[in-house]
Amino acid sequence: MANASDPQAAISAAAAPAGPLTTADGKPLAWSLARSQARAKRRAFLLVLPLLAFILITFVVPIGQMLQRSFYNDGFSANMPEISQWFAENPRGTEPDDAAWTALANDLLASAEARSIGVVGTRINYDVPGTRSLFTSTGRKVRRGIEPPYREALLEMDEEWGDPRIWSAMREASQPVTSNFYLAAVDRTRADDGSIEQVEPRQRIYVMLFMRTFWLSALITVLTFLLGFPVAHLLATLPMRKSNLLMILVLLPFWTSLLVRTTSWMVLLQQQGVINDILVWMGVIGGGQRLQMIYNQTGTIIAMTHILLPFMILPLYSVMRTINPSYVRAARSLGATSWTAFRRIYFPQTLPGLGAGALLVFILAVGYYITPALVGGSSGQLISNMIALHMTDTLNWSMAAALAALLLGSVLLLYWLYDKLVGVDNLKLG
Repeated sequence: MANASDPQAAISAAAAPAGPLTTADGKPLAWSLARSQARAKRRAFLLVLPLLAFILITFVVPIGQMLQRSFYNDGFSANMPEISQWFAENPRGTEPDDAAWTALANDLLASAEARSIGVVGTRINYDVPGTRSLFTSTGRKVRRGIEPPYREALLEMDEEWGDPRIWSAMREASQPVTSNFYLAAVDRTRADDGSIEQVEPRQRIYVMLFMRTFWLSALITVLTFLLGFPVAHLLATLPMRKSNLLMILVLLPFWTSLLVRTTSWMVLLQQQGVINDILVWMGVIGGGQRLQMIYNQTGTIIAMTHILLPFMILPLYSVMRTINPSYVRAARSLGATSWTAFRRIYFPQTLPGLGAGALLVFILAVGYYITPALVGGSSGQLISNMIALHMTDTLNWSMAAALAALLLGSVLLLYWLYDKLVGVDNLKLG
């Protein structure tokens, strides 16, 4: 036992560990802290769980289904298994033999009895228009009876069964996973030998629509900037009373239906509309020389610029209101001209708001549908209108999904480039 009067022994006793720290109820402090942190994390996760479920159900799952449908389509192979098996066992370029015609006849009979022949015909109709009726009519005939040789029997029912395009389309449709819809979306097609070639010039519409969509979206973004920058500057510099009134006018379009705003532009821009009547009354144009400002790209640009203008003004205003006016005054007092002070001092400070507004307007313009559909005509349609056409009229959902996937990928690529060049962290929305 150490001597109580020994100083070295007292120091050693004081330095000896007193055991793990515990809480008031005797539990280890580290364990209690870990348990408390885990409980806080579970509580936070449960609080955001409804939002995560909403995003998953309404956003992630639909996009995933869209991407799957764009390259996976088993409607043909599931209903025509025998001919699909023949295609899998025989390379491209193989002429249909007796086994192929027998498999086709058996599948047509089975699909007709299962009432799925329409699904098969619809799938082939995507690649060879007009063939859905061929499948449905042949399905009704084979149910009444068909006897070998099946080649002669099917050709007697309809000579179109000898068309190589139909056999090529059936071969492509027999593969559940295919890239044909993406090839068609970039105006390409697959030949009988498997090579990829460009479609005929008169059929090259998708690339043209993509280029028109991005060009018009960029132009509308520039126009909203040119029109919205002075308005945002007024909002940031006017006295509060006048600024609030102007803000009400900026926000007023949000209180009106998008459809109402678009149809209002139809009334204004048509040849017998308000704008043409005013120009005729002022003598700017003659009565027989009325301007065509609707059902073309001009109508699309004017209407979409007006509709998307607030999405540029509000981010710019949120940044401009934070800029200290003494910076510009200091530059002027040091000899800078008004243009130099604006270009070197004021404008660079508005770039975060400009980037946010430009990104917001461009992305919204790329996916716009209602306005181009109503005022765009044939030359003012965007890729979104073609996607809707395949969804509602041609019922080619796989083609619509491929176009939508390419549009989504293009937007994400532009977003990535913007992040690399400018930086998403520099955006300011408010």
